[in-house]
Amino acid sequence: MTRATAVRAVLAVAVLLASVFITLTMSPRLGLDLQGGTRIVLQARDTATVEADRETTDRTLEVLRQRIDSLGVSEPTLTRSGEDRIIVELPDVQDPRQAAEVIGRTAQLTFHAVEGQGTDQPGEKTPDGKTPDGKTPAPDSTNDPAPDPDTDPDPGPDSDRLTLPDEQGRLLALGEPRLSGAGVEDATAAFDAQGGAGWTVSLEFRKGAGQDWKKLTGEAACHPAGDDRRRVAIVLDEKVISSPQVDPSVGCRAGLPSGATQITGSFSADEARDLALLIKGGALPVPVEIVEQRTVGPTLGAAAIDASAQAALIGAAATALFITVVYRLFGALAAVALGAYGVISYAALLALGVTLTLPGLAGFVLAIGMAVDANVLVFERAREECADRPTRSLRSALTTGFRKAWSAVADSNATTLIAAGLLFFLGSGPVKGFGVTLAIGVVASMFSALVIARALTEIAANSRFVSDYRGVNGIGRPGAVRTWLVRKDPKLFRKSARWLVVSAALVVVAVAGIVVRGVDLGVEFTGGRLVEYSTSRPVDVETARDRIAAAGFGDAEVTTAGDGDLSVRTGKLDNDGEHALRAALAEEGGETTKVRDELIGPSLGDELRRNALIALGVAVAVQLAYLAVRFRWTFAVASVVAMVHDVILVVGAFAWLGRPVDGIFLAALLTVIGYSVNDSVVVFDRVRELWGANRRTPLDTIARRAVLQTVPRTVNTGMGALFILAALAVLGGDSLADFALALLIGIVVGTWSSVFTAVPGALALERSAKAPPPPAPGKGKGTPRGKARAARRDPLDNGARV
Repeated sequence: MTRATAVRAVLAVAVLLASVFITLTMSPRLGLDLQGGTRIVLQARDTATVEADRETTDRTLEVLRQRIDSLGVSEPTLTRSGEDRIIVELPDVQDPRQAAEVIGRTAQLTFHAVEGQGTDQPGEKTPDGKTPDGKTPAPDSTNDPAPDPDTDPDPGPDSDRLTLPDEQGRLLALGEPRLSGAGVEDATAAFDAQGGAGWTVSLEFRKGAGQDWKKLTGEAACHPAGDDRRRVAIVLDEKVISSPQVDPSVGCRAGLPSGATQITGSFSADEARDLALLIKGGALPVPVEIVEQRTVGPTLGAAAIDASAQAALIGAAATALFITVVYRLFGALAAVALGAYGVISYAALLALGVTLTLPGLAGFVLAIGMAVDANVLVFERAREECADRPTRSLRSALTTGFRKAWSAVADSNATTLIAAGLLFFLGSGPVKGFGVTLAIGVVASMFSALVIARALTEIAANSRFVSDYRGVNGIGRPGAVRTWLVRKDPKLFRKSARWLVVSAALVVVAVAGIVVRGVDLGVEFTGGRLVEYSTSRPVDVETARDRIAAAGFGDAEVTTAGDGDLSVRTGKLDNDGEHALRAALAEEGGETTKVRDELIGPSLGDELRRNALIALGVAVAVQLAYLAVRFRWTFAVASVVAMVHDVILVVGAFAWLGRPVDGIFLAALLTVIGYSVNDSVVVFDRVRELWGANRRTPLDTIARRAVLQTVPRTVNTGMGALFILAALAVLGGDSLADFALALLIGIVVGTWSSVFTAVPGALALERSAKAPPPPAPGKGKGTPRGKARAARRDPLDNGARV
């Protein structure tokens, strides 16, 4: 065993032991789509005086945190997203009506001077800014009483006077807000048995607000007892909740000496407590609007976890069995490294505190199938070395395989990391979790292949039995696919343009599906509400549609979902409407349980749709830039054309199949982009190497050789991913079936395009390009000849010559 192998073995053991320890001592953080609960996204809105920026949104978040804590929700999570959004996650909350009501109310508590009795005459403004007859007053029209210079402040041209009914329904003309709820320090509900006022809410003002309160009550005290102008109106959300008279004992301009007051009225115990809760929570610095609301039942999350676990076990077992059959002993060692990869990546998720979402769980499972890619690249390279020089040692061939495969491994994983980064930075909600788990999976797979698998195979290669019996080790002889291709030597690119014609025809079919059938955008991109119900008695779609229409929801779309469940999609539907809709279904289906609920506001739907297009555009641009740096521009353009080809075919297939296009589909599409570029990178890496070593050979011959040499890698890697995706498609249910289907289609078309679209495209571009062939390996620009020769030396060669 060499020193390098020993270091790799020790590092592998240390990382595995640490991963096992983390796995046994830490529990995963499950997202709401796995554990069940409600997720609400709030959009802060500007007002006439306050801008919804980072600072005001942070203050609003703290106010909301106090309100939600008072609801008794277990472990709620509130975070700011961007400059003006707040994400609220409420585990185990299945009916979000109460939470949405408490969260969404602005609780704009204001204190006003009463300027007299209001009238129904035109000119007085109601809460919506219009006159009681529904008309907007002229700029110079007003029926406000003339201000008293001694008691009334100058209203000014932009005064905000209201006419509101008091507790008995009498209209009152109110002055400008003199004090806001932000000045209230505390609010408590108590039963005033001694005073006979019933349930009251006591307010304690902050120091500065107490002075404002004293001034307001002092001005009101200048009017005679019984006069409406001696009253102070307390307004909550433009509704007068109390308008008490200032006590006759208070002198003019003296005001109430205390900074405390009580709100009295015909409150019940619950009303008083709710009012105190809202006021103590504080007036929000800016109003908020619910732009997204998702509710997932606990059974759906548990079923998704079970299905993903089964898919992971079945897919991983099939992948391990496949690579063992293909690569014999070394394949079995790679399967051991694959199991180690699963432990390491899961431990990384736990250690980093990553919240595991449903797409993230799918990404974790998918990465298992893709983790064998680096091992396959190395083993195929080692097979080539053994075939070219049958007398060289197994250890030497393996070492050379790792060295020559490094550039393809690095480039292919880099493109996948780019796709994962785009998912994280441009995705939304649970899709971000998919990007995180995919990135962790890529890093962990490289460690398992380049450290664990290499240490195991190098130790095995030192065994005389493994080295002598080449049919046992799995790389001493070329594979059956490679042998067959070498024997047949098909002239793939003699007329390369015909492959471009076939690809163009496929694109035309896909575009026809998009135009004729249309793309079924999910509620995430269109806005609206999608609710999935499970009923205790079977209900067919027509009956459910009739029941829902009779309840007043005639525009609702009703379809089946899962095992006999019903999916209802509507435009605008609030929480009370959803409750009525569920009750209508319960009349026919008995006990009706909400399995899933997604509410997306129209503005957020437009934004998500726009961001999806931006994400795809950025993905194309970033991949093109990376490939242009790493390869010739002709190779980069051809790879990107093949990538766009794959995207169009996947979207067109979903259009023809009538499957929905949502955020999960976007995650799958960006993954397909990474996979497509990954395949093209492997082919062009081999083209670059062969062309540099054979600069006089025609490029179409070089391309044919490169494709034939990389086909075994492409097939073997694709099979590993297909096993996982097939298991997800069959076992994942509706939640993961579309995701797996999109990736299955993407892998098939990506494999096709990397050979029959990217390569012919590069050949066509090279015919018009004037750039010389790439330099021979090790003879790049600025590389001394001696250093190049040293770089090509076999690690086991000591340099001695006879």
